[in-house]
Amino acid sequence: MLTNHKFRPELDRRAFLSRAGGGFGALALASLLDSEPNGRQANATQSKQSSPKAKSVIWLFMNGGPSGIDLFDEKPALKRWDGKAFPGKVETLFPHPGPIMKSPFKFRRRGECGATVSEVFPHVAQHVDDITFLHACQSEAQNHVPACYAVNTGSMRFGAPCVGSWVNYGLGTENKDLPGFVVMYDPRSAPEGGANLWDSGYLPGNNQGVPIRASDHPILYLKRPEELSGRQQKAQLKLLRGLNQQHLLRHPDDKSNLQSRIQSLETAFRMQDSAAGIVDVSRETRRVQNMYGMNSPPCKVFGTQLLMARRMVESGVRFIQIYHGGFAKNWDQHAALEQDHRKLCYESDRPIAGLLRDLKQRGLLESTLVVWGGEFGRGPTSQDRDGRDHNPFGFTMWLAGGGIKKGFSYGETDELGYQPVENPVSMHDLHATILHQLGITSDELTYYHNGRDQSLTNGFGSVIKPIIA
Repeated sequence: MLTNHKFRPELDRRAFLSRAGGGFGALALASLLDSEPNGRQANATQSKQSSPKAKSVIWLFMNGGPSGIDLFDEKPALKRWDGKAFPGKVETLFPHPGPIMKSPFKFRRRGECGATVSEVFPHVAQHVDDITFLHACQSEAQNHVPACYAVNTGSMRFGAPCVGSWVNYGLGTENKDLPGFVVMYDPRSAPEGGANLWDSGYLPGNNQGVPIRASDHPILYLKRPEELSGRQQKAQLKLLRGLNQQHLLRHPDDKSNLQSRIQSLETAFRMQDSAAGIVDVSRETRRVQNMYGMNSPPCKVFGTQLLMARRMVESGVRFIQIYHGGFAKNWDQHAALEQDHRKLCYESDRPIAGLLRDLKQRGLLESTLVVWGGEFGRGPTSQDRDGRDHNPFGFTMWLAGGGIKKGFSYGETDELGYQPVENPVSMHDLHATILHQLGITSDELTYYHNGRDQSLTNGFGSVIKPIIA
């Protein structure tokens, strides 16, 4: 069997795409010249729609596992047990857990709701009356990559579509010139799990997250190559249009895949003009930039990303996920928790508070669901004297806006913060709730794969009704 394209009797569509080198924008224009209408990619008609409370989601993913018992869930018993062995069996990732360790941070009750917040989040603390805290979240994995998969896709195994992909598949984008699902990760490095965390899995490829950077070149590979003239590009586009038509005649069963690729390329082409204005935060006033902490070097990158997220929400982007912490510099403090959590909180505190304040002032918070959390939390016992091990059994996440109750706490872990004693929340519950707020019944938004209809929750999990306003 001949596999080298040099010996193929004809130049087929795939070979042409591989060798043309025209860039996303060039390829996308071919579909724009086609006569087929470009409809909104939306499949939510498969699902019985409830009245949506939210139009957009901004998910702030604290990569590495932030310690809820040191940030938002004060446990006074940790002081009494400090230095003592854990009373019973404690499951940790690494063997030989150390004694119980009290929090190195001071807590204060904040807002009318009286939520306790650590000293290292003084600006976020000013917004507790807009937040619902989930203090008894549970995941299924103790290691980072499968735990990140579980939080993002509902499955610990590689290959399932992530939440953002399901949302984009179900609702599409409100702005045909921008993607419906955008991802921004820490410039220090991508998170563990990499692009698999925003992959569309078995859903059509145009539903995967589009990475955008907070830099002078926010989107890679959009520009037409300098060596390609406009005349040459037009010739390629004319040829590509014919190849697309021939491909559909020979492979009618591949129509959906071809349409998915075309839609991705169409979006890429349009983004060449539209995205530049959306990501240009220099158009914002100095007051707004400072609100996000952009005048402080440690806060500048994350603040810029969150300000970009607000601008995207205004422009109709449906789902935006922002990762704070990369592969190495992240929230995974097996040692030096006080030192490193303090630094990471400083980087993220003002930007997060600025986002909440800005959304609220612009009347966007009620229609934008903000999610904060990591792949798991951290346990009550010490590791390497001044760190904590992973704890997927009971940890804190929080939600704000998007029709969620204000100044509310749901769920509780035991006095040491190890595992739930009241109202545990699974990742399937969280996913069902996010979709519900967007007007989607999770198990009724399906895609046929591997012989059956698949969904984000696949029959597991329930909407967390007590937290809905």
